[in-house]
Amino acid sequence: MPPLTLTRQQVRDVDRRAIEDYGISGVVLMENAGRGATEALCRLGCRGPVAICAGKGNNAGDGFVMARHLAIRGIESRVLLFTGIEHLSGDAAINYHILQRAGLAGKVVPLPVNSDWLADELDSVEWIVDALLGTGTEGTLRAPYVTAIQAMNHSRKPIFAVDLPSGMDCETGLPLSTCVRARHTATFVAPKPGFNTPFGREFTGKVEVIDIGIPPLLLEELLAAKA
Repeated sequence: MPPLTLTRQQVRDVDRRAIEDYGISGVVLMENAGRGATEALCRLGCRGPVAICAGKGNNAGDGFVMARHLAIRGIESRVLLFTGIEHLSGDAAINYHILQRAGLAGKVVPLPVNSDWLADELDSVEWIVDALLGTGTEGTLRAPYVTAIQAMNHSRKPIFAVDLPSGMDCETGLPLSTCVRARHTATFVAPKPGFNTPFGREFTGKVEVIDIGIPPLLLEELLAAKA
């Protein structure tokens, strides 16, 4: 049985052990996550266009995979990248370069963010995908993420959060100064502890767990270690 929740450290351990002990590459895990999230968004009746607001980590990489799979389904998406391309690394960089070659890379948002410009971008879409920040985020949020999150919330468009709403502490459910208010959260492998708090439920909306191909034996080993 999978754990009821995955803490920040357990999320890291799942990824690390899947890669090191089971030979599942990070690119495969990211592909499974992005494809599964895309399928969840489509089940919500999404027809597009979609704005994918992306940062620089693996959460952004999941969003890049979503852009490709939305295109495969004939749904228009626009990646809004809130960092320089040079700051992307690892599996996220791999998937962004795929988007570049496919003509799906979208826009690098000029910094500092022009709030009026961003509001216009978000006003023209059906859904917003939140792929800014992941479970590893701690401390106080900095620019440009505060501006991006505020614009997303003020847009009144439905927000689909990738793994967790950006700006949420995954352990406590508390906002790190500001937090995305999602209508739907597609979380990977298992919910996070903060989702079950009164604070967390204000931000996650409906939570759907997405399978990314983690072997059940690995989850059983983690549970045994926790016990």
